[in-house]
Amino acid sequence: MAQDPTSGAFTGLKSLEPSLPARWYFDDAQYQRELNAIWYRNWVYLGRSSGWPDNGAFRTYMLGTQPILVVRDSNGALRAYYNTCRHRGSLLCSTPAGTFANKIITCPYHAWSYRLNGELARIPSSGREHYVDMEHTALYPIALTEWRGFVYVNLNNVAGAMGDHFNGNAETLQHWPLEDLIVGHRTKKTLRCNWKIFWENYNECLHCPSVHPALSQLVPIYRRGIMEERDDPNWAEHAATPEPLYKGGLRIGAATWSMDGQSLGHEFKELTAEERRIGYHYMTSLPSHYLVAHVDHVRSTRLLPLGPETTELEIEWLFPRATLADPAVDIANVWAFSEQVMTEDAAVCEFNQAGLHARVHQAGMLMPEEYDVFRLHNWVKAELLRP
Repeated sequence: MAQDPTSGAFTGLKSLEPSLPARWYFDDAQYQRELNAIWYRNWVYLGRSSGWPDNGAFRTYMLGTQPILVVRDSNGALRAYYNTCRHRGSLLCSTPAGTFANKIITCPYHAWSYRLNGELARIPSSGREHYVDMEHTALYPIALTEWRGFVYVNLNNVAGAMGDHFNGNAETLQHWPLEDLIVGHRTKKTLRCNWKIFWENYNECLHCPSVHPALSQLVPIYRRGIMEERDDPNWAEHAATPEPLYKGGLRIGAATWSMDGQSLGHEFKELTAEERRIGYHYMTSLPSHYLVAHVDHVRSTRLLPLGPETTELEIEWLFPRATLADPAVDIANVWAFSEQVMTEDAAVCEFNQAGLHARVHQAGMLMPEEYDVFRLHNWVKAELLRP
């Protein structure tokens, strides 16, 4: 068995590793394969539970080619269905969000009506007899789970705790009150790139010095094109220094990711001294979601594939209620900084996508700093082979 090229005290790759085939980023057949093997079988993040404030509130989504309807039922529970009428398959709802009048879902085509729990409620009749089994004509259900205020669906209807689907320990953010946070700002972008391109960019900082000058000033180790202390093969030479340039974490005097590095106040009270020192903590749930937690806010990013070369990105900034209620606080100091970083990322992701179409480019190669890209590629390949 081949040795893991990421093993050892130095985390970087120890051997030259190829990237995924270039055609995997634009080939229609490969895209469909990934939808079926990855996106339709894993938990996919949709939004915060607060996005459905009342009974009858709904939201619609397209996951690949699959139409999804999520609604809060009459008992206050969230339910997910295929956005498809059991009569002849029409879309039940074409608007992105709203509230169903009278707590009834009515198909706009032939007016079949469903209760919020998915049961068929009524078929229009003009005195003719209908040969429909009302008990077995409910909406097609989709598995749904909530994890600390975040709502996920699984088209494969697989049971299991959502916390098991994060990289590493789901307790990483145990000191952040995720359930109680409020969306203070939201932005949505359509990227002209394959969804894997975005995740590759997320999983390395080799690009940070040239692409993210402001971020690289805020996080000094990023100026070196690495993410962690042991990404440097000579890390032991600096093991005794607390300098962020070698240890990671925010620059001296900075408290959070913001335009000036200063906190908005109303910081999370349960954080440890080490959590405050580092200043940024990641949790990832492939293929659709990651969180970055800071001392005063949490950023949530969602991906949805729109096509082989198009990806929807939605970013939400979550704050304590006290922050949003404080007239002296300008949350733009936080979200404008991250939005600038995401805009820079979007530009290079699209740049990357465009170059992959060169006929002579069959595959690339990975640098030692791209060990997490290597792990991402292995995850994709394993998912495609999973029974």
